[in-house]
Amino acid sequence: MEEMRIVSQTDQLKALTHPLRIRLIDLFRGGGELTATQCAAAVGESVASCSFHLRQLAKYGFIERGEARGRERPWRAPRERGLSLEAEPTDREAFAAVTAAGAAFLADAVDRLGDWYRRAADDDPEWTKVSAQRFTSFWATPDEVRELGEQLDALIRPLQNRFEDAAARPDGARHVRMIAATWTDAPS
Repeated sequence: MEEMRIVSQTDQLKALTHPLRIRLIDLFRGGGELTATQCAAAVGESVASCSFHLRQLAKYGFIERGEARGRERPWRAPRERGLSLEAEPTDREAFAAVTAAGAAFLADAVDRLGDWYRRAADDDPEWTKVSAQRFTSFWATPDEVRELGEQLDALIRPLQNRFEDAAARPDGARHVRMIAATWTDAPS
């Protein structure tokens, strides 16, 4: 089962603010091992740049070394691949790092959603019909918003477990992405 890692240390949060690092982390979500050369080919960056950013991600435990294969030195994701970015609002530096890292993840997700919009009309109609964008708002207390997040996590968790066990993926399953965010308007 995938574990959620809580990231709250300022230096760790700052390590997540670079767009290439967000793309590199995403490459490992499938559970495989990749070399810097394979990462570079997948993201369209140089091997040297990917090597540097992979080392930075490893420094903070976001990836780790895999088993050496001859001269190849692959990387892999640690057991916990879900990330929850958290900081106390009173810790201004950590909170600024949370917002910067969150913005980097969001920018990557919006880019991927834009890619989907550009190709959706040519995709399998069944997938296009079930792909949804929901825009809503509601009145809630902090406890209710916390409970909503816990309920979403509980619904998604069984589906996330399919990363480790490809045999558990039903025929026709695809890698699906979801953005969920809650925030509040300023008090009036």
